[in-house]
Amino acid sequence: MKRDTAGYDFRYEMHCHNNRGSACAKSSPTEIARAYFERGYAGIVVTDHFLKGNTAVDRGLPWEEKMQAYYDAYLEAAEFAKGKDFSVLFGLEHSYGHGKEVLTYGISLEFLLAHPDIEQLSLKDYSALVHEAGGFLSMAHPFRHAPYIDPEVGPQPEYLDGAEIFNAFNRDDENEEAARFAEKYHLLPTSGGDVHESYSRGIGLAGIASKTRISTGEELVKLLRSGDYRVIVNGELV
Repeated sequence: MKRDTAGYDFRYEMHCHNNRGSACAKSSPTEIARAYFERGYAGIVVTDHFLKGNTAVDRGLPWEEKMQAYYDAYLEAAEFAKGKDFSVLFGLEHSYGHGKEVLTYGISLEFLLAHPDIEQLSLKDYSALVHEAGGFLSMAHPFRHAPYIDPEVGPQPEYLDGAEIFNAFNRDDENEEAARFAEKYHLLPTSGGDVHESYSRGIGLAGIASKTRISTGEELVKLLRSGDYRVIVNGELV
């Protein structure tokens, strides 16, 4: 159902990658941030693949260095944003097995450093730690069909806050099933471009829109929990 979209002027990408954090990405953090800035977005959340996913981070490094590598990718994008009306926020796309992934918002480097080997946890235990730290979990592309995803393992809504009801690289039927899933389990909707390149066709198609600017992870989580935002679907607010 369409809702009033007046005043929701600030657009934020909720799902994007870069080649410093994600092995499948081709563009640098700066290039990704610039692409969204030039498209008129107010900001992005950097959500690189975590250690059990398609990470570009050397898994053989000590824990502190691995976590710093993720944060450095974010810091590079944040450096581009300095002096601009543009925010870069830190997040992750965490894989918990069977090809299933959750977008993680509102966490910090300190949170990751405090929980060595967090990537080995079940979704239940991972969710508990993220929520204890004030974070927010939205399932990425819940019903995507791909060789790396086990279709026999379903989403676990009891551990989620939201679900990505639109992913720019999902089929329409996959996004529609995700929207029904979010509605059934009363999960807050998110939308993601799942962009890996600065020239991606997904730039401008997805994200959320807010009435006010967001400058911190805490503000993002507060906004999501309030429900006072609109999702962007194929470039339109709905």
